[in-house]
Amino acid sequence: MIAIIDYGMGNLRSVHKGFEKVGVKTVVAVNPGQIDEADGVVLPGVGAFADAMVNLRSGGMGDAIHRAVEAGKPFLGICLGQQLLFETSEEWGISEGLGIFPGRVRRLPEGLKIPHMGWNQLEIKRPDPLLEGIPDLSSFYFVHSYYVDPAKEELALALTEYGVRFACIVGKGNIYGIQFHPEKSSTLGLKILENFGRVVEGC
Repeated sequence: MIAIIDYGMGNLRSVHKGFEKVGVKTVVAVNPGQIDEADGVVLPGVGAFADAMVNLRSGGMGDAIHRAVEAGKPFLGICLGQQLLFETSEEWGISEGLGIFPGRVRRLPEGLKIPHMGWNQLEIKRPDPLLEGIPDLSSFYFVHSYYVDPAKEELALALTEYGVRFACIVGKGNIYGIQFHPEKSSTLGLKILENFGRVVEGC
């Protein structure tokens, strides 16, 4: 069973429905114990980075996330959930993240229409089980004003360009982050959710 973390930050229902469409069983986790019991974990979210971290810490979810990662459970952060995996964000000053991946979250460059909203292509940098069946230069649906800047180049599984080339998918081992919304990205987005379900099944 995959736990989708409910910490008051947005789009978990659409993520739950996305997994349901591809036959992957999930539960909406409202307490740390459900994360501890899960085989895989998904951290969705939209909204402000600092507020999200306050919510995760106050409910004990942050500690449960670290326990899941340390136990080797497959983990997927989506949109804000990807950004929270990193050490810091420059949104509204410097805020501390979960620190699972080294690097920081930066604002998209000035002069662009922000938020970056709509379909954009990804350039696959290296193969991974999460991207099985995903053609290079496929398009996915983005809604964001900030992007992750990994301290280690090898964390980037795929890149997207919007004023700057940024990592739209990051990963190491069974830990992944995705900037776009797979649950809103038609057939190929659902394929990514299905692939994550298979990663969980294989562990």
